[in-house]
Amino acid sequence: MNATPHDDGKNRCPWCGTDSLYVHYHDTDWGVPEYDSRALFEKLILDGFQAGLSWITILRKRDHFRTVFDNFDAEKIARYDARKVAALMNDPGIVRNRLKIDAAVTSAQAYLEMPDFSAYLWGFLDGRPVQNSFRGMGDVPAQTPLAEKISKDLKKRGFRFVGPTIVYAFMQACGLVNDHLVGCHRHAHVKTLARR
Repeated sequence: MNATPHDDGKNRCPWCGTDSLYVHYHDTDWGVPEYDSRALFEKLILDGFQAGLSWITILRKRDHFRTVFDNFDAEKIARYDARKVAALMNDPGIVRNRLKIDAAVTSAQAYLEMPDFSAYLWGFLDGRPVQNSFRGMGDVPAQTPLAEKISKDLKKRGFRFVGPTIVYAFMQACGLVNDHLVGCHRHAHVKTLARR
C-alpha cells in the first residue's frame, strides 16, 4: 500500500490511518532523528511494552506511562522494588505485563552502565540516519541485519525485550532510519533533519 491521501491534502504512510492522535504522532514525532539519551531510553522501553500490541495502544497510554515510570528516569526505574512493581501491575493506565515491567527495570540498570546511550546507538550508523526510499508498505522490512546487530549487543549488555523486530521499530520511530514512504509528505522533510 502506497502513501494515502488525507482530507487535508497531504499524503501519509498508511499505518497511521485517520485517528487524530496517530496522525499527529506520524506528522511530528515518528522518524524524526532523536539524539537525547533519555528520550531514546523511553522509546526503547515503550517499544518493549508494545510487543504483541499495536503502537496506537501504547501511544494512548504514553502520558500515563511517563507519569508512573517517573518520566523514564533510569536511575529511579533501576531502583524499583517489589512494592513499586506491584503498584504498576495494578495500574490499568499502562500495559500490565510482569515480564515487561521487570524488563524495564533490568534495562534501566543496563542503561546506567553506559556513559552515553545516544552516542552508543548512533555509533552503529556513524551518526547518520539510514535514508530509505520505500514506495509501499510491503517494501518496508520488519527487521534488518543492522537491527539484529544492535539487538544482540543490547541483549549482551543486559537489556530485555529488545529483539530485532522491536529494535527496528525503535529505529524507525527515533529516526535512525527514515522509513516514511517516498510519497509521504514527511519523507523529504525528515531527511533534512539529520545532523550534519
